[in-house]
Amino acid sequence: MQFLKTIFWVVIAVVLVAFSISNWTSITITLWSGLLLQTYLPLVIGAAFLLGFLPYYLLHQATRWSLHRKLMQVERQLAETRAMLEPKSVETPAPGAIPPSAAPIAVPPGVS
Repeated sequence: MQFLKTIFWVVIAVVLVAFSISNWTSITITLWSGLLLQTYLPLVIGAAFLLGFLPYYLLHQATRWSLHRKLMQVERQLAETRAMLEPKSVETPAPGAIPPSAAPIAVPPGVS
């Protein structure tokens, strides 16, 4: 499985490098107050991708962390409940011994 993941990431890297090489042109971006920024097109595209991807990635990680904490809490409560409901160890009588509930009741003399 690790081999397939490695191949996948290598293919993605090759495609990104090929895209960057074929589109490596200088562009000028006009910022506020007439300020000009001269940069390359793949850098702008990469920055725009990160600007859109990063907030959702952080939201995903925060949700995953929160759900993991809740799951661990529920598993801990389940383990405690199972421990409380486990039957206690019952002493088994020795072979041939009469259990106390089946022992004959001694009747005092003179009582019929």
